[in-house]
Amino acid sequence: MGTQESDERAGGGTGRRALLGAAVLGAGGAVLGLSGTARAAGSGPGGGHRGGLKGLPVPTVIGHRGASGYRPEHTLGSYELALDLGADIVEAGDLVPTKDGHLVCRHEPEIGGTTDVADHPEFAGRRRTKSLDGVATTGWFTEDFTLAELKTLRATERIPANRPHNTLYDGRWEIPTFEEVLRWQNEQTRRRGKQVWIYPELKHPTYFRKLGLGTEERLARLLREYGKDRHNSPVVIQSFEPTSVQRMNRLVGNPLAVLLSGADSRPWDFVETGDPRTTADLVTPEGLREIASYAQGIGPTLDLIVPRDSAGRLTEPTALVRDAHRAGLILHPYTMRNENPFLPAEFRKGADPDAYGDAFGAFRAYFATGIDGIFTDNPDTGVLAREDFVNG
Repeated sequence: MGTQESDERAGGGTGRRALLGAAVLGAGGAVLGLSGTARAAGSGPGGGHRGGLKGLPVPTVIGHRGASGYRPEHTLGSYELALDLGADIVEAGDLVPTKDGHLVCRHEPEIGGTTDVADHPEFAGRRRTKSLDGVATTGWFTEDFTLAELKTLRATERIPANRPHNTLYDGRWEIPTFEEVLRWQNEQTRRRGKQVWIYPELKHPTYFRKLGLGTEERLARLLREYGKDRHNSPVVIQSFEPTSVQRMNRLVGNPLAVLLSGADSRPWDFVETGDPRTTADLVTPEGLREIASYAQGIGPTLDLIVPRDSAGRLTEPTALVRDAHRAGLILHPYTMRNENPFLPAEFRKGADPDAYGDAFGAFRAYFATGIDGIFTDNPDTGVLAREDFVNG
């Protein structure tokens, strides 16, 4: 670790908190102070980069695994469509390593449900059952393939029952590496004349570290190589494991976010180290202040913002938005999808698992809580919903 890098990180925490804190304050301005559109990102090729996240519209629309409502997730086709549809940030991608140490973009290390690996007889012997964060999982795993082998596979739709139209694109795109994503980000920034932002997630870092494939150091090395490891770099890093986010805080200056699952769940790194806390402990004022000491945001499940009752209908919002903002954290909850099964019950229209419900109504309900942004599989819907919300 060089002295210059250490000095930057030593001062980077305050800088990152200031940038993201401005986004928190900007939420009120976007919702209450403007009559036209959401607060606009900086214009010109460096607009969003120069201003950090505070240069992005609020509420921020984040393309979840790209535009995964319309294309197989974590493909360059899905990422590019997310930008075309107006996403402010693209979640590119969920990072898992190959056998030879490359970071690739897949929802999970098990790739049987997102690629055509089962159609490759040469890989039939790679199918196995592993314990993935305590859950017995059967399939094919990225850590058992070299990058060259993975490049012979093609991406497929993960939830065809809900998105049969997306299967039209099965086989069109290969699995991208994160290095390819960084080059794609630069290319898209030049082509579009404004800074493209990405929001990668480190998947199962404790699992991979035990396999000798630590992902944080690999990610940090790539970010440094491409000059994207600073507090105002257009790359936000997230993980469900707080200790992984803490490790990244020591390695790079990027804005960081801790992902939060259900209230009764325990981060897997906590399970491994014997930390008895659950997500419910992390979302207390004390827990949020601790997160704010090493991260700038949280990515809670939407149910932590507004719980659902036994019938699947929204109840009253929790205090999480207020408490997180008081701790200086931004909130980017996940995930809004247009299809009926994923919506709160009052916004569903019929029972067709492929049919859209009242997604605009659901977006409005979540925006009204004061969140700073949202992950969505349908960025175009999110952008229009934000416009409706801002315009009253």
